[in-house]
Amino acid sequence: MIVVMKQNFTPEQMAAAVRVMEEGGVKVMVSKGSETTILGAEGSAAGIDRNRLSSLPGVERVMRVSEPFKMANRKYHPDDTVLSLPGGREVGGSRLAVFAGPCSVESREQIVSVASQVRQAGACALRGGAFKPRTSPYSFQGMGTGGIRLLEEARAETGLPIVSEIMSTEDLDLFEEHVDIIQVGARNMQNFDLLKHMGRITKPVLLKRGMSSTIEEWLMSAEYILAAGNPRVILCERGIRTFETYTRNTLDLSAVLAVKRLSHLPVLVDPSHACGQAWMVERMAMAAVAAGADGLIIEVHNDPENALCDGPQSITPEAFQVLMRKLEPVAACVGRRI
Repeated sequence: MIVVMKQNFTPEQMAAAVRVMEEGGVKVMVSKGSETTILGAEGSAAGIDRNRLSSLPGVERVMRVSEPFKMANRKYHPDDTVLSLPGGREVGGSRLAVFAGPCSVESREQIVSVASQVRQAGACALRGGAFKPRTSPYSFQGMGTGGIRLLEEARAETGLPIVSEIMSTEDLDLFEEHVDIIQVGARNMQNFDLLKHMGRITKPVLLKRGMSSTIEEWLMSAEYILAAGNPRVILCERGIRTFETYTRNTLDLSAVLAVKRLSHLPVLVDPSHACGQAWMVERMAMAAVAAGADGLIIEVHNDPENALCDGPQSITPEAFQVLMRKLEPVAACVGRRI
């Protein structure tokens, strides 16, 4: 249940509405938008006297929210959420947020070189995997803590905030201290214990859509983080598993439109993981921007042919620079800028 307050409500009127809701056994969440203030009921609203609530001065209307996700719901939070990043950039605002970097950190020379080049091209954050979830136990699993240290060196050299994927709650202290944006990957989207821990920190959480997850399941995973106390959630569409085998996954750009309609959270698109082929990344990135994505995550490697992880879907720093230039007119068409 949500309560929409009138534009000219008084603090006393809102307090009265909150009191009636709390007497019904719920916790009240207050969302103040540019034009509308909404009170959201966290918990079962069955005990709330809806007629009494509707008749209160200052209350415009009382609405039931049919979707199971509440805090992620645009009905509760009508305005788009805009999250601030270290370095003065934002995700969800008028500028597109572009995160770029290699799938995995391989050496200091590699990560610092790529970081410098993507920063010069206009990226606002450096992505790099230190802990890698791999299908095969014999594949490169990442450098672990050493990879985090190298990402920190790249951040010191370039000023770019770093994005890296967490796989276990055992590494939470390490990530909270050293990583600027913590990624929860597709394989962990429904690791509910990990999601609850993400809700207890204050850093932004990049939540990728599970490879076989519905939009509602994705938003419910975001709800775990929001409900546990962390409002700084960024969603990422990275392709879903279908019957098609030509591409690594199937990029679901309709999900961008759907999620932007259902939720206030910012949405990024990862065309690299979605397609799995470097030659597709440029056009699919442009399509994602045209579809209304708030930004992109692009895999960039200085030597894709010899990459230890996901080389076939990685573009070179030179190709990334060209991509960023081509994105400018597309962004302008939808009222955004790089």
